[in-house]
Amino acid sequence: MGGLVSSWPPRVTLIGFILVAVQTGVAPELRPFGVVIQVVLAFAAAAGAASGPSEGAMAGFVLGLMYDLGTGTPLGATAFTMTLAGYTAGWGRQYRIEPKWWILALLTMAGTTVGESAVPFVRVMIGETDVVSSRMLVVVPVVAVASGILSPMFVPLARWCLRIRPTELRLPADA
Repeated sequence: MGGLVSSWPPRVTLIGFILVAVQTGVAPELRPFGVVIQVVLAFAAAAGAASGPSEGAMAGFVLGLMYDLGTGTPLGATAFTMTLAGYTAGWGRQYRIEPKWWILALLTMAGTTVGESAVPFVRVMIGETDVVSSRMLVVVPVVAVASGILSPMFVPLARWCLRIRPTELRLPADA
């Protein structure tokens, strides 16, 4: 039982409950340029930026399922886009051992951009019509910039959730 409590799923679930509540309660009231900020998507991308592609995808999937269950969207629709966001942000992470904060913010923005851009395509696949519009030219950049602004807070939180410790670089002893 102790192994389950100290593993990542309960931590991601706890933070996910809080973020889904913020997403459904507070975020619709704050609309820069008329766009609702996607805090859960930003956290999924930050989890990928903090850890890597596989951990980011797993966290994004869990967060997406929680979002689907909490908002009544078709089960798996949001989970797919958040999985994609976490994976994309994590994919860029594998090229640096310990990136600077601004690189993590850019990775979070990239993951959020891919995840938010996939939303209309997923909505078409589940049978909705008239989902692709020029409005996406405003929505995607605003959501991406907001995730970049939130990333200095979300990346350390994602490290805690996923139990990621900063890497320790050790130089070989001088011979």
